[in-house]
Amino acid sequence: MAKKILIVEDETTLLDLMQTHLGGAGYDVRAAVDGEEGLRLIKEWHPDLVLLDFLLPAKNGIEVLESLQKEGNKTPVLVVSNSGNEMEVEKILALGARDYLVKANFTPDEVLAKVEEVLGLPRRSTHRRQKTHEAPPPSPLEGGETQSKTDIVLIEDDRFLQELLKKKLTSEKLSVKTSYDGEEGLRLVRESQPTLILLDLLLPGMDGFEFLSIAKQEPAIKDIPVVILSNLGQREEINRAMELGAADFLIKSNFAPDEILKKVRPMLEKKS
Repeated sequence: MAKKILIVEDETTLLDLMQTHLGGAGYDVRAAVDGEEGLRLIKEWHPDLVLLDFLLPAKNGIEVLESLQKEGNKTPVLVVSNSGNEMEVEKILALGARDYLVKANFTPDEVLAKVEEVLGLPRRSTHRRQKTHEAPPPSPLEGGETQSKTDIVLIEDDRFLQELLKKKLTSEKLSVKTSYDGEEGLRLVRESQPTLILLDLLLPGMDGFEFLSIAKQEPAIKDIPVVILSNLGQREEINRAMELGAADFLIKSNFAPDEILKKVRPMLEKKS
């Protein structure tokens, strides 16, 4: 019988992706979009493992863990959230969570590996992590899109985050082209002339800083707004990116896909 996993997550795009990956790995997966519904399913469905978001409506992750601890419920819980605050981590572990994953820092394979670890299952070869520095497959222009307007070129080498953001943006009827490295991203920008560029800084080959220095010197693309989306957050790196012409700088761990969309939407509307 398949192991049962409950995902308690209110970000629907991430929820759909997690359900797809875990379901594809053979788990019986159910979902809840708030803490109260999650608690009800834990009591009624008796999952083998819970993936629990920290910030939830109705009851947040801390309140869910406190309720489980009070009731003596020993269901294993992995907390998955945007924050990685040390005090926060200490609190959720003290309340009985098995581990803590920061959304911007993991891949689907890492989630699967952690699930297997907590459940005491052997690692499956199909779950090997795809390292971000490995050469990805080429990302040519998608068939049929060359004649239509591209709203966003997303240049991001984290496959999970790229998939998550693209799904969110396309669900909002935005046209998105993606690349895993700076050189390919620059080619896409030159060919598709997007309204906006979302750019990671740490990329294989040409990094985000080099991309900016080249793009902002080319007359055909220099006026396209570039929003940096990176795990780098030191003042020196932010200043350098802004001096090279970035329109904004977003630290990945501080912004969910919905919040990223809210930040870039005004730029898209201004350029339309």
